[in-house]
Amino acid sequence: MTATTTESSVITSALSVRDLDIFTEQDRQVLFGVEFDLQPGRILALVGESGSGKTTAGLACMGHFRKGLARGTGTITLGRSGTQNVLQMPQQELRALRGRHIAYVPQDPALSLNPAQRIGAQILEVLQIHGYGDSTAERRERVGQVLAEVGLKNDEAYQHRYPHQLSGGQQQRVGIAMAFACRPSVIVLDEPTTGLDVSTQALVLETIKELSERHQVAGLYITHDLAVVAELADEVAVMLRGRIVEHGSAREVLYSPQHDYTKALLDAVPDLEGCHQVGEVQAITSEQVQVQAHQIRQKLELPADAQPLLQVKNLALSYGAAKILNGINLSLDPGESMMLLGESGSGKTTLSRCVAGLNDDYTGTVALNGVELAPGTRKRTASQRQHIQYIFQSPFSSLNPRRTISESVEVPLVMAGVRSKSHRRDRVLEALDQVRLGKSYMDRRPGDLSGGERQRAAIARALVNAPSLLVCDEITSALDVSVQASILDLLRTIQAERQMSLLFVTHNIALARHISQRIAVLQQGKIVDYGHTDAVLENPQHEYTQQLLAHIPSF
Repeated sequence: MTATTTESSVITSALSVRDLDIFTEQDRQVLFGVEFDLQPGRILALVGESGSGKTTAGLACMGHFRKGLARGTGTITLGRSGTQNVLQMPQQELRALRGRHIAYVPQDPALSLNPAQRIGAQILEVLQIHGYGDSTAERRERVGQVLAEVGLKNDEAYQHRYPHQLSGGQQQRVGIAMAFACRPSVIVLDEPTTGLDVSTQALVLETIKELSERHQVAGLYITHDLAVVAELADEVAVMLRGRIVEHGSAREVLYSPQHDYTKALLDAVPDLEGCHQVGEVQAITSEQVQVQAHQIRQKLELPADAQPLLQVKNLALSYGAAKILNGINLSLDPGESMMLLGESGSGKTTLSRCVAGLNDDYTGTVALNGVELAPGTRKRTASQRQHIQYIFQSPFSSLNPRRTISESVEVPLVMAGVRSKSHRRDRVLEALDQVRLGKSYMDRRPGDLSGGERQRAAIARALVNAPSLLVCDEITSALDVSVQASILDLLRTIQAERQMSLLFVTHNIALARHISQRIAVLQQGKIVDYGHTDAVLENPQHEYTQQLLAHIPSF
């Protein structure tokens, strides 16, 4: 089902796209006859997997084409008159158009914020460039207005902050403030909540929807997150290989999908059900950890007196007066998976890096198989380093773009002293087979792979030394739902085959039942909820956990 085209819809639309074809400079077609309308005060979600063409279509609305793409054909008309074809406008006119009449919010706020400039000055600069207002005083007043509109402080002290002095969610809201500053008629939002925790995501989505309705701005929301779509969008267009394969109201597409691809996307969305009951507990103690460990061992059919693979006791870490971790206690058994859950700044990544030895200035103890580990990796034995492997959120953090996949995956073997090239090659091939990549990927480079393939290669790099514990730090946050599902399925399979333990760091509580037997919920450096996954989800004891559950996008 595709959108129908009528003369009246073109006239009343804030932006209208008709018969949009885009080719590479090598004449390979990447978009095929894309058509949609954006209406004032309404949001159209453009959804699809990585490589479907949704970002290419969104950027084309601004007359922007990535390197390697030729300018498209067809028509993109802006405004009620329908007379301006963006595709035929010269660059000087396009620069005047962008920001003033059509604005853009990128996935990463670092792409729109200058780290060396104060946030108030950045918003003021946007207003000055586009000639908004009649005076500097009027523009300064508008800076304060737009910061307040996105739910941020608008006093002089806040405007004097630099981006690095703000959280990720605050940075993204500043980016939205910049986009709405000149009161554009159209705004293009490219995955703006990817990587945000559920509470911050809820605030950002609420901000976008409220501002769009209040100022009658037409929104194009590019995303792979269908749960977010249900919360935000009025209409949905589903893209597959450069074509819109389904288009309709959000209710029609999400609840009565017609195309098999749409149905597959919906089937891949992680779901979470649980009842929320009121209660409150203090930080989890070492004695409570032992009780929980005993219960988990019964479920995993492990002996009650079995030695934990990982034992963390009274772990604390401070930077000056700021306490990042404050008395952490937890244990992890062989073959068990635990989710470390919490918002940005809760301490979950800091805790995982302490376990892996990447942070070495903590107090307390981290023990592996009953043996206390030195704080940093340099002081740990080669065997201890081998048994704990870390997978970063971005595979580019562990894959050198100049090395082949084979060369990157074998690095842990070289560091472990495996001198035989043939033996290293065999181990690399075995690891690539485990992550469903295989021999054909050995001589490729990261830039030749999709996001999901790069993450699989990063997992292979971590697996090549046969670790006992795999620490996964937000490894699915930037992946579309189907790729995310395949990565989770891969990890579960490897875990079962090798009795490997997982420490899975995430802000996405919807993944809990799909990956973990146990959950530790962190807030401000303390574990406030801890236990078997079902117990925590169905009877959360702490108000913070209840709030996280309440903010999960769902449909």
